[in-house]
Amino acid sequence: MSQARTGALSSSELAAAVAQLPGWRQSGKALERGFVCAGFLEAMALLNQVAAIAQRLDHHPDMLIEFKKVRFTLSSHDAGGITARDVALAHEIDVAATASGAAPRA
Repeated sequence: MSQARTGALSSSELAAAVAQLPGWRQSGKALERGFVCAGFLEAMALLNQVAAIAQRLDHHPDMLIEFKKVRFTLSSHDAGGITARDVALAHEIDVAATASGAAPRA
C-alpha cells in the first residue's frame, strides 16, 4: 500500500511531529534515530523488519549498521524534506525497535 506523495512539512508541523517522536531528531532535511541491539544478528533482524515495513509503505529509509548499532535516516527527497510519510515510518520503526528489544542510542 503506497501512501500519497505529500509536500515537506512546515516548520511548525515538523516541530509538532518531532515532539510526538521521542528519541528522533531533525538533522537538516531528515529525521534520524539510532538504536543498540543485543548483538549483530539482532541488529540485522531489526533492519530486515524495517526493510519489510518500508517496502509495504513504498518509502525507503537510509539504514546504517555498525555491529550491533543501527541508525535510520528518513527524508522524502522528492519533496525536498521531511513529510508525513517520514513521520509515519518513524512511528513504525519505533514499534519494531521496541518489539525487538533494541535500546535507544545516544
